[in-house]
Amino acid sequence: MQWVQTIRKLGPGFLFAGAAIGVSHLVQSTRAGADFGLGLLWALLLINLAKYPFFEFGPRYAMATGESLLEGYKKLGRSALIAYFLITLATMFTIQTAVTIVTSGIASSLFGGQDTTLWSAIITGICFLILILGRYRVLDSLMKIIIICLTISTLIAVSLALSNSSNVSWQQQLPDTAIGIGFLIAFMGWMPAPLDISIWHSMWTLEKKKITDSITPKQSRFDFNVGYVATVILAICFLLLGGLVMFGSGQQFSSIGGVFAGQLIEMYTVNLGEGTRYIIGIAALTTMFSTTLTTLDASPRAMARTTELLREREMPKAYLTWLIILVVGTTAVFVLLTRVEGLMGVLIEVATVLSFLTAPFYAGLNMRLVTSKHMPDEHKPSKPLYFLAWIGMITLIGFSIWYLFTL
Repeated sequence: MQWVQTIRKLGPGFLFAGAAIGVSHLVQSTRAGADFGLGLLWALLLINLAKYPFFEFGPRYAMATGESLLEGYKKLGRSALIAYFLITLATMFTIQTAVTIVTSGIASSLFGGQDTTLWSAIITGICFLILILGRYRVLDSLMKIIIICLTISTLIAVSLALSNSSNVSWQQQLPDTAIGIGFLIAFMGWMPAPLDISIWHSMWTLEKKKITDSITPKQSRFDFNVGYVATVILAICFLLLGGLVMFGSGQQFSSIGGVFAGQLIEMYTVNLGEGTRYIIGIAALTTMFSTTLTTLDASPRAMARTTELLREREMPKAYLTWLIILVVGTTAVFVLLTRVEGLMGVLIEVATVLSFLTAPFYAGLNMRLVTSKHMPDEHKPSKPLYFLAWIGMITLIGFSIWYLFTL
């Protein structure tokens, strides 16, 4: 059947969605809805539009050249690759720890037991085994199932919330306090995802080409658009859930991952009914598990290739080495978090703000690369997409300057 063949050819777009739909949606979008109602809907739509071209350039370049963006960065100058290496090294452990802690907190709330350390070890172990035993093929197939389940459960949750309450503020707001502006930038930093995920997407595209030779640039762009639209729709859903269920409740979220997860599920259950506990729980768990799995694969994959390019030689065990480094480093950060209360919230805010401030760097590299001599003319962006990229660049730089001047 034709639709079955179409689904089989999809893949990197679902991985993009799996990586993107995580803290930015479950934590940041829900908090935005709880604190501002739908007042930050404008920011959600604007940042998704502004980042769209730069994410799209990842699979576009990979399909046109047979190379990932990392090879392209090296052609633009070794310094660009070194900068990427250092930025990733500085943030990868914090990001992986943050998503794993939230995932373990949700699992603990759903299945019992208060030891999030144990749940973190179990979840990390499962993800590690999936990546070691199945590599890309299993990741590709599993993520389609996860994203479909996530979408269905989230839409059910939103429908229940709408049927129980429509009391949510639609008035759009521009925060004017230091705390509000800081949250806005953090919200936009990981919405729908940090821009360096465009690098991951270009690498997943190449992996997909290895197992599906018949995929075309047009199909690759369709795959990307499916994944991107899914992230936008689900971000709006979580914003709605936060606004419909929590806006005006006066309750504050904890910055401790396990406590936050319990609060999230409990507040939905109280407002929507006990029967929704597992619907909300499954939506939340699949959201965070998909992010935990994809980030655990992508960072080592990108760092391994970066290391090979910088050392100018193939390193067969580089992926496994970086995967182990990430697992060990994440465990170390997690142990630190268990000893310092509230540190998770600080780390997430720092990571999200840093992602936003570095977004113009990645945007500039991606736009420069796909319009350079290294990109075949027939695959270069169209004039409308190129124009949108400039609008996006101005938006990213403008908000970064605004934030820095408000510190």
